[in-house]
Amino acid sequence: MTEWRLSEAYVFNGRTVRYDVRGDGPPVVLVHGTPWSSFNMRHLIKALSEDFTVYYYDLLGYGQSDKAPGDVSLGIQNQVLYRLLDHWQLKQPAVIGHDFGGATLLRTHLLNASDFDKIVLIDPVAVSPWGSPFFRHVKTHEAAFAGVPDYIHEAIVRAYVKTAAFKSIDDATLDMIVAPWTEANGKAAFYRQIAQADSADTDDVQPLYTQISSPVLILWGREDTWIPPERGEALHDMIPGSIFRVIPDAGHLVIEELPDQLIGEIRPFLQNENKT
Repeated sequence: MTEWRLSEAYVFNGRTVRYDVRGDGPPVVLVHGTPWSSFNMRHLIKALSEDFTVYYYDLLGYGQSDKAPGDVSLGIQNQVLYRLLDHWQLKQPAVIGHDFGGATLLRTHLLNASDFDKIVLIDPVAVSPWGSPFFRHVKTHEAAFAGVPDYIHEAIVRAYVKTAAFKSIDDATLDMIVAPWTEANGKAAFYRQIAQADSADTDDVQPLYTQISSPVLILWGREDTWIPPERGEALHDMIPGSIFRVIPDAGHLVIEELPDQLIGEIRPFLQNENKT
C-alpha cells in the first residue's frame, strides 16, 4: 500500500501537529477518531477533494503528530482544532468527524464557538455512557500495558482494531493502521490516549446539543459493536433537525468498510441536494 505522509506541520503549544490540504472548492475539514489516523479518512479525502478543498490532520498524539507524553484527551483536541481553523483561516467550513473526531467537532462548535456550515458525524463518541471494558482496564493499568513486550503490544493493537469492523480488514490496511502505534513512542502513546479518554469530556457538551443550529448529518454502521446505533438515534433526538442514516453491513470502522456508501450520503448533504 502506498505510504501515507502528511506534508505540513503546525506547532500547538510546542507540539507538532501534522496536516495536509487537497482539492479545490468550498472548505471541508475531516477529523479522525481513535485509534485511527487521517490515513483511515483517505477514501473520503480522495472522493471529496474532487469538489471541495479538504483539510485533514492527525490528532495530537496520533498518526504522524507528536506522541510525546502530555495531554491528548478530548479536552485538548478541540483546542487544537480551534487553533488549526485559525491557522487555515477558515471561518465557516463544513466538517466531518468519525468517532473521537465527532466529539472533537462538537466540542469545538459548542465550547469554542466555531461556526460550521454543515456537520457530518460518523459513529461519533457523543452520548454517554461510552468506553469499553478494555478502556477501563487500560485506564487502571496504563503503566503495565505500556511495559509489555513489543510483540505482545502489536498483537493487542491488531486484535483490538479488528473488533471495530464488521467485515474483515485486509492485511495491508491493518498494517497501516497499526504502524503509528508500533514506531518510536507509539506504544506508550497508544495506552496514553486510551487512559486519558474520559466521558466527562462529552458529558459537558451533551446538554448543549439542543443548541446546535447548523445542519447535521449522522451516519452509523448498523453492526457497530463499539457504539451501537441506538446511541446514534439518541443523538439524533438531541440535535434539532438532524438527519440520521444507518449504513447496513458495516461496523464502527465504516470509513474503511463502505466508504462509497458514506460518500453517497455526504456529498449531496454538503451540496444541498435533496436525498430521499
